[in-house]
Amino acid sequence: MRRRLLALSCVTASLVSACSVLPGGHGRHTVTVWLMKDSASPDFLRRFTKDFERTHKDLRLDIRIQDWSGIVPKVRKALQDDSGDGPDVIEVGNTQVPLYAEGGRLADLTLEAVRYWDKDKWLPGLAAPGKDGNSQYGIPWYAANRVVIYRKDLFAQAGITRPPRTREEWLTDTERLNSGGNQGIYLAGQDWYTLAGFIWDEGGDLARAKGYDWRGTLDTPAALRGMDFYRRLQALGRGPVAADEQHPPQAGVFAGGEVAQIIAVPGLATSIVRQNPGLKGQLGFFPVPGRSAARPGTVLTGGSDLVVPRNTEDQFAATAVVGALTGAKWDTELARTMNYVPNKTTLAGAVAGEEGAAAMVAGAAHGRATPITPQWADVEADNPIKDYMTRVLMTGADPATEARRASRRITEALSPPLG
Repeated sequence: MRRRLLALSCVTASLVSACSVLPGGHGRHTVTVWLMKDSASPDFLRRFTKDFERTHKDLRLDIRIQDWSGIVPKVRKALQDDSGDGPDVIEVGNTQVPLYAEGGRLADLTLEAVRYWDKDKWLPGLAAPGKDGNSQYGIPWYAANRVVIYRKDLFAQAGITRPPRTREEWLTDTERLNSGGNQGIYLAGQDWYTLAGFIWDEGGDLARAKGYDWRGTLDTPAALRGMDFYRRLQALGRGPVAADEQHPPQAGVFAGGEVAQIIAVPGLATSIVRQNPGLKGQLGFFPVPGRSAARPGTVLTGGSDLVVPRNTEDQFAATAVVGALTGAKWDTELARTMNYVPNKTTLAGAVAGEEGAAAMVAGAAHGRATPITPQWADVEADNPIKDYMTRVLMTGADPATEARRASRRITEALSPPLG
């Protein structure tokens, strides 16, 4: 207990002073940190490392960059390796935390989160997946979510002087933009991330837990209302009904010059302008509109949490690294550098000067994550939501019937294996 309290004192002072409570007490101890490719710029990592090692005289950082491709089995193997050679801190996708928390392989950071890291101010879409019961395993680092990227020139030509703030305004404006050979919006028929936001806005869910059992809930009245809005919006463009936003990549479609809006992360604007330099200065951003002007629409929150493996031999040092990376100083610096959403609602002002990031912040305050269960990966692997959307949009099939079919498949995928 005494070592635990001393370690927490280290976390509290992690940005301002060194702390010598690690075993041995002499020389530098190496903390191995796995971060994902492109999550942070090399310059950011250099500056953070220099500052951290200056204020933690006992610690040295060894930051190793990982590829997202194939990361799940690699992390699982590291969590089961008791050789002491594995990572001490790992960046994971926010919705992956339940996958790794199974079997007690992650350190419980609840005490630090409550006492020192302002847990109550975290973005819900990052914090919720990192929690299991009353224990917090994943510590929010940064977020990104979808916004509407639009053509300012086409809006002006249509006489639209400001972005829509409600769903009904959005439909009206999009219909006005859908003329003269232009698509009012390009929305692929299987963009289930966007559909999820509309469902949540209506008070529905993709799936819900009852006790230890999960059930698909696409067939509830609220979820069906979300699907109906998606259908109405998608019909105002020529997006393929049997494909998602990556087939073809919607940045290329938008760059073609005949699309007024897409729903995507703001960073996609860079790819659009690279493909069509004539659009430089013509792109704007606004939050996905909600049911009323008082609140933007709910969006799926993507991003990363930091976790500490239980098998680390330097848990106190690892905790100090997590505290520094997710603290106000470096979290806001990361957000400014990479155009992310900071991990706390109180830090939103850090990116207020960036139009795309500011639009993300507005949506992130009401962001959600996919159902918090390790089995959700099985749903996405053979995604019944995509099939449901295509059946409704392509063939005009009855939404309620198809939603029940998809919900049954989700329930089956979320059911734990017998034995």
